[in-house]
Amino acid sequence: MKKALSAAIALAALASAAPAIADDAHWLSDTMINARAQFMAPGLNYLTFQHIDTMFASRTVKASDKVWTLPVEPRDIGDSFSFGDKTLTLDQFLEATSTNALLVIQHGAIVHETYRNGMSEAGKHISFSMAKSLLATMVGIALDEGKIANLDDKVIAYLPDWTASAYADITIRELLQMRSGVNWLEVYEFGSDTQLTEVHDNSLVGYTYRWCDYARDRSETAQTAGSAFNYSTLDTSVLGCVLEAAVGMKGADYMSEKIWQPAGMQADAYYMLDGPDSVGREFYGAGYNATLRDFGRFGLMMLNGGKANGNQVVPENWVAESTAAAVGSEVVDPADNLGYGYQWWTIPGSKAYTAQGLFNQYIYVDPATDTVIVKLSSPASPLGWGVDNLAFFKTVTETIGQK
Repeated sequence: MKKALSAAIALAALASAAPAIADDAHWLSDTMINARAQFMAPGLNYLTFQHIDTMFASRTVKASDKVWTLPVEPRDIGDSFSFGDKTLTLDQFLEATSTNALLVIQHGAIVHETYRNGMSEAGKHISFSMAKSLLATMVGIALDEGKIANLDDKVIAYLPDWTASAYADITIRELLQMRSGVNWLEVYEFGSDTQLTEVHDNSLVGYTYRWCDYARDRSETAQTAGSAFNYSTLDTSVLGCVLEAAVGMKGADYMSEKIWQPAGMQADAYYMLDGPDSVGREFYGAGYNATLRDFGRFGLMMLNGGKANGNQVVPENWVAESTAAAVGSEVVDPADNLGYGYQWWTIPGSKAYTAQGLFNQYIYVDPATDTVIVKLSSPASPLGWGVDNLAFFKTVTETIGQK
C-alpha cells in the first residue's frame, strides 16, 4: 500500500481530521490512508509528529488527578557545543537537529525547558522507539505481579494459538534482548520493498493486518534464538501481545493503571494503533505519544529506581536489570557506541542509559549527575545525529554538574 501524498493534501487531512470519530470507515478513507502514508515527510513531520491522533486511530492512557509536581529552577546548561571541528551555540544545535522540545531535569527539578516549532507544554509528541523502553517497564511490573511467571517462559505459554509461528518457542527474555533469531531486517527505507516497509504499509498505513498477525502467520526463523542481537520492532510487537495476554488488559489500560496514574503524570497520553479501534492494537514498538514533561517524569521515575510521586511504581530491581547491558550486548551499535539491555540502550563506560527513537527522540538518564534529558525532534532523515546528540547530553550533564 504505497500511495503518494503531496504536502498540501497532508496538511488538509491534518487540519480536517476528527480523532473523536473512531468508526472504521473514517480511518479507512483514502484521505486518511494517504495521510498515514506520508506522515514522516520532511518539512511536514514537525507538525505530524505532534498530531498523530489526527491521522491514526489511537487509545488513551489516562493520567492521574494527583499530579507529580516538579519544581522549576532555571539554570544555564551551556551555550557552546563542539562536534568534530564545529562548535555550535545551543540555538544552533537545536535548529540543526530539528528539535521540537528539550527538557533538562537535575536533582528532581526542571532546570531547562524549550519548546520550538509549534510544540507546547500541552502538546503530545510521538516517541517512536522510546515506546519500546516504556513497554519494558510494564513487563517488569507484570513479572513482579506474577502475571508473567518467568522471563524464560516461551511465547506459546501466553499465546497458545501461535504453535506454527517462528516465535512459538522464543522466550520473553529473548524478546526483551532482541535475540529472537526470527528473520527481520530493520531498514528505514519507506517506499522500498523492504520487510519493514511491507509491514508498515499494511498495518500502520492501510490497516489491512496487525503487526502481531504478521509475526504469527508469516515470520521465519533465521538463526538460533539467543545467538545474536538483531534490532527488531517485530520482536517488540510480539512482546506487547504477550503482555496483553498475560495481564488480560489492553496495553493502554495497563499503562494507565500501573504507571501513568500512580506516577502522577499530568496529562493523558495515547498509543497510536495498527488498525481501527475495533481491531487495532497498540503499536508497542514506536507509537506512544505524551507531553515533554511527562516523558521527563518517566525518566525521573527510572532515575529514582522506579519511584514516582511517593509510589514505588516500577520494581527497583527491574530498573537496574533492564537498564544494564545484557551479556554479549555490551556494544551492539558500534557506530553510536551503544549496548542493549531490556529494550533500553546502554552507554559503555557510563552508568547512563537511554530510551531512543527514530528521528532523534530521547529520554536520557544519567545517574552519575542525577540528570534526565528529554529531546523530541523531527529531522528530515530518520537516522543521523546519534553520536552528536549523545555528545550534547554529556556536555549538558557536565556543565550543570559544575553549578
